[in-house]
Amino acid sequence: MPARFSTTAYRYPNEHLILALTILVVLGVIAFTAAATVCGSAIFIPIVVIIGYLSSRQNHHALLAQSTQVTPQSAPEVIPLIQANSARLQVEPVNVFIVPSNKLNAYTFGMDSPKAIVLYSSLFKIMDQDEIQFILGHEMGHVRLGHTWLNTLVGGMAGIPSSTSAGIIMELAFRWWNRACEYSADRAGVLACGKPAKALTALIKLEAGPAGRSQAGLQAAIQHIEAEDDELVNNLAELLASHPMIIKRIDQIREFASTSAYRELQAKVNKNLAG
Repeated sequence: MPARFSTTAYRYPNEHLILALTILVVLGVIAFTAAATVCGSAIFIPIVVIIGYLSSRQNHHALLAQSTQVTPQSAPEVIPLIQANSARLQVEPVNVFIVPSNKLNAYTFGMDSPKAIVLYSSLFKIMDQDEIQFILGHEMGHVRLGHTWLNTLVGGMAGIPSSTSAGIIMELAFRWWNRACEYSADRAGVLACGKPAKALTALIKLEAGPAGRSQAGLQAAIQHIEAEDDELVNNLAELLASHPMIIKRIDQIREFASTSAYRELQAKVNKNLAG
């Protein structure tokens, strides 16, 4: 059997740089504010990370108690998507859960293995198979690129109690990195489903919500998305958001999908399916 092609070359170009700058900003704020000494923070950071991890784990487990784990028996239509994405992206084993909800959402969490991916049930009512594969690939991209454990670590550092101004600075830096991670995960999703156009419709449906079941609802969502970054207030609000505006994610996917690098990567990861 030929060796599988494994890469993280699809990572958003500036993600590592933004991560390094985020850590430098957070450490700099800690060092130069009265909220904590560097020595004290060296002890406090692990404590905050551990507390945050345990709290997050408790909340996630409470949510998973309401969920159904994806198995060949419970969701046979989802298993092939997970298997195809795992092969294409060369991701470590993950557990996928479906949570009953009227919201459209998906996320991944975990510092140990296997990581957990949570899909909200409404996704299956509004999205087709290719769009679900993009959503799954996006979350599996977070796992493949190490975002799950880094999010806990860096988030713990940024969450150290501090003055209001210092806290805002650390939050801005942390969210900047979060948004870069989303661009990277979107690229993973595109490679997973192999259809950039379906990645775009998946994002539009996330914006549209239940209205995305109709063409009129999709058109209304598109109009809203296209005007999203025209408002100053939206651009300012994005600075504290974990996700970029949908219009920016769409633009980034289009730019990535137009490159020869994308076409080469897609061809290579597709060969993993035949391995």
